[in-house]
Amino acid sequence: MARHGADRTVPRAPQASGGDLVAEVLGRHGVRFLFTLCGGHISPILAAAKARGVRVVDTRHEATAVFAADAVARLTGVPGVAAVTAGPGVTNALTALQNARLAQTPLVLLGGATATVLRGRGALQDVDQIALVAPVVKRAYRVSKLRDLVPALEEAFAVARDGVPGPVFVECPVDLLYPERVVRGWYASKAGTPKGLVAKATRWYLDRHLDALFTGVDGVDARGPASAPPPPPEAGSVGTAALLLGRSERPVALLGSGALLDPAGAGALARAVAELGLPVYLSGMARGLLGPASLLQCRHRRTDTLREADLVLLAGVPCDFRLDYGRQIRPDAVVISANRDSAARALNRRPTLGVGGDPGLFLRALADAVPGGFPRPEWLARLRERDATRGAEISAAPDGARGALDPVALCRSLEEALPEDGLVVADGGDFVATASYVLRPRAPLSWLDPGVFGTLGVGAGFALGAALCRPGAPVLLLWGDGSAGYGLVEVDTFVRHGLGVVAVIGNDAAWTQIAREQVEVLGDDVGTVLRSTDYHAAARGLGGEGLLLDDPTRRGPVLAEAFRLARTGRPVVVDARLGKTAFRKGSISI
Repeated sequence: MARHGADRTVPRAPQASGGDLVAEVLGRHGVRFLFTLCGGHISPILAAAKARGVRVVDTRHEATAVFAADAVARLTGVPGVAAVTAGPGVTNALTALQNARLAQTPLVLLGGATATVLRGRGALQDVDQIALVAPVVKRAYRVSKLRDLVPALEEAFAVARDGVPGPVFVECPVDLLYPERVVRGWYASKAGTPKGLVAKATRWYLDRHLDALFTGVDGVDARGPASAPPPPPEAGSVGTAALLLGRSERPVALLGSGALLDPAGAGALARAVAELGLPVYLSGMARGLLGPASLLQCRHRRTDTLREADLVLLAGVPCDFRLDYGRQIRPDAVVISANRDSAARALNRRPTLGVGGDPGLFLRALADAVPGGFPRPEWLARLRERDATRGAEISAAPDGARGALDPVALCRSLEEALPEDGLVVADGGDFVATASYVLRPRAPLSWLDPGVFGTLGVGAGFALGAALCRPGAPVLLLWGDGSAGYGLVEVDTFVRHGLGVVAVIGNDAAWTQIAREQVEVLGDDVGTVLRSTDYHAAARGLGGEGLLLDDPTRRGPVLAEAFRLARTGRPVVVDARLGKTAFRKGSISI
């Protein structure tokens, strides 16, 4: 059984605390970063993790910590780990957990909890956390005895990676985490000197409770992860897919985040897609898979292509709102849907061929089975011509904003300024969606966005995780001015941890993606108006660098300066003052 992780020679201290045991499991599972916002319930985990060499990265909001763990898992394949305190700490993490579940990200959330003897008695921050968390995780564990802590954590890591990956929650009561002598002292002080029958009975009960809490730990060792290869495609599916593709005249492939659930296989997947020779659209984590100059990749007019294609291969892409619930695909088209998730394979559109297993492995097996792939040069040329025409229209569009900066022109400058080893984090509505038309991620695993849940606020956490996983690589965080409100304070986190993230805020003083349709349909901008805030000044106040970009002629120099400053290890916020355009009119999703 394969194992990996930290040095297995690190000795366990006599009478190891629960915090020590948690840290031992993290080390043996190869966890390099523990994201957190501190709290008394979880302090032993943080101290023990630091002592064992796991880097503790503290944030200013629990959601940021979980988003950071999410990013680490997506980029490395090792489950990300966050620890949050009881009650509000756990509830603050719920949105990030649901985002991870829908994005199929393996992570483990450690949640503090009140002492086992006080559960349900009105203790500080005591709430039924399992009932709250269970609907948004693959599994939720409540540990009540120290001897069960390591097995629960070992199983949590396995469950997070198994099959369809996702988040797992482990509730760790505070009296399991501190050293036994400390906990017995707490209980003794609360019980006082036994006087009278009731007091003696209470003291007897507490002593028995503590005995049950701490006994049986000897011999319970952290083993580390078993090998967990991605599930192979179902038997016969590759041959059937090859037959269907061989008969097609106008095939197209759509690759999404579900095809990149095995980050280690990203390079092999890119080679397989190139060998298959299919025109391909990339979305989510698949952006950048083929680099910026692939002749197979199409970027525009996807709906028109799907309406013409006689075969559509969906790899890690469900027929949800992003494909108009499957209606963008012509009714008589052959559909091959490969997805680890059986429900996602047939969502809204029953496929001609549904393929269980990992979509990335399926495409690699398909390329191996059919040397030379399925080139359709005339079809591809037609799509490339149409794609190039639309791309030229976007590139040639004059600055049309009523204000300082045109969003499309700014994104063109971002494309020119982005270093070859840059990684892009996308967090926003209108501005970020505009950037997706223009920016070309440079390599596999170089684009992070929230995924199907469309969660605003992922940016700071994703950028934090990415900067730690890719030390020295430029991290570009694209923020709308609305989404920046969720995480701007994390500039302080970047400063404290020496991370030179470049954050560009598209500042148009509005929730523009909502306002554009709301004003036209309802005639009212209520709730969509923001201030043209000096975000660059706020960044300076938080200890970072701040640059104002309000002159179209200064786009290139200001962005170049931002990346230069970031190389010194300081975060930089570029406050880009956008004017109003109608570039994405009619693009709201429901």
